[in-house]
Amino acid sequence: MSIMTTSSIKPIRRSGHTWEIPRQGDMRVPAVFFATAELVEAMDDKVFEQAANVATLPGIVRASFAMPDAHWGYGFPIGGVAAFDPEQGGVISMGGVGFDISCGVRTLLTGVTADDILAYQKKLADALMRHIPAGLGSTGAITLDPVEMDAMLAGGARWAVARGWGEAADLERTEERGCMADARSDFVSAKAKERQKREMGTLGSGNHYLEVQRVAEVFEPDAANAFGLRVGDAVVTIHCGSRGLGHQIGTEALRDMVASADRYGIRVPDRELACAPVDSEAGARYLGAMRAAINCALANRQIITQLTREVFASVLPNARLDLLYDVSHNTCKVEKHEIDGRRRRLYVHRKGATRAFGPGHPDLPEALRATGQPVLIGGTMGTASYVLHGTAEGMDKAFGSACHGAGRALSRRAAGKRWSGRRIVDELAAEGILVRSHSSRGIAEEAPGAYKDVAAVVDAADAAGLTRKVARLKPLICIKG
Repeated sequence: MSIMTTSSIKPIRRSGHTWEIPRQGDMRVPAVFFATAELVEAMDDKVFEQAANVATLPGIVRASFAMPDAHWGYGFPIGGVAAFDPEQGGVISMGGVGFDISCGVRTLLTGVTADDILAYQKKLADALMRHIPAGLGSTGAITLDPVEMDAMLAGGARWAVARGWGEAADLERTEERGCMADARSDFVSAKAKERQKREMGTLGSGNHYLEVQRVAEVFEPDAANAFGLRVGDAVVTIHCGSRGLGHQIGTEALRDMVASADRYGIRVPDRELACAPVDSEAGARYLGAMRAAINCALANRQIITQLTREVFASVLPNARLDLLYDVSHNTCKVEKHEIDGRRRRLYVHRKGATRAFGPGHPDLPEALRATGQPVLIGGTMGTASYVLHGTAEGMDKAFGSACHGAGRALSRRAAGKRWSGRRIVDELAAEGILVRSHSSRGIAEEAPGAYKDVAAVVDAADAAGLTRKVARLKPLICIKG
């Protein structure tokens, strides 16, 4: 593959919020960025290089896309979106999904107000911390034997609901109706299953969290009404993924794809972009295992939802905790999109990016179809999160995709050196935000200042037409891993 210098892959502005690295060298398509000038300027040069490298992969269609929160990642940039056509030799890449497979966000409507929460804020924060396991290597009360492990990997949130963790109504508001089809638990290694045996119903570490939030502002009243959001209401947002199982699947798939590259005649500019043809043995193994990991993440968030409901029932029995929506990032899914006037079956990779399907899409619940898919963009401790909805324009621009968060501005190591976890907890408490965590260092690594300005990222997604803002959420309680 040809090597492009950093200076040769700087994006140029095509319109107000659209930037492009034109085709050059071995790029099969351009690399397109949705951002403001300020966000592009703040991006590391490695992001441009990675987006351009993705554009060299076999079977890629239209463009290698980067969302407004794009930052350096493993293989693909985080915030990267790319679709591949199997009829044109399209591939699947572990680097286009990431290690935390199907990490995602779900938001619950509580039916009570923020004022109701504040009357019991400390009691609720402490109860949530006790009841929901969080942190690196955290384990819960659930232990899965081999039969139940395979059932969970095949059934996802449906498995969880059938065993008493949640309600049937939750499934209608969950992506894939709570279960990813064509999952193959037999493609998941014994080591991956062993890592997950006691991790169901746990938050994990890093940027994962459970937050109780206040609806601080509404931008689009009709959409907010359709979503059940009113200023002053309290909601709960859960952000976590497939835990150790997903990471193990990613690690093993990378090794498998690197080893089989010569067999498939694939050359990539970066080992981290190791991939395999969709219809190859290596591709099928990864797809089956990845889909099982998606089900693991869906089941995990479903169990945490039920644990959260149990806490609220003991502290605020008037709360009801109905699910607004659950959407994943870090996935590859088969979708149909129009390319050059023809509907084509594509393998859409979203790495640190989520679906943002527009109004009328058949995959959306009937109650949400007229408005478009809820898009849940998480902030950090002390900053806002946002609810948006997908647009028809976004379906055309980037396969119905949007950013998933603010995006890191500093590495965890750099953040850990700059901030003290104790100081951050005290500063946020002074603002009325209670943080609970087992790790002071983990809090420092996730300091609000370690991330980009989430408002700027969300505004860029809105201005680019990928999504439309519906509501801004401010944290009251944050449970961190």
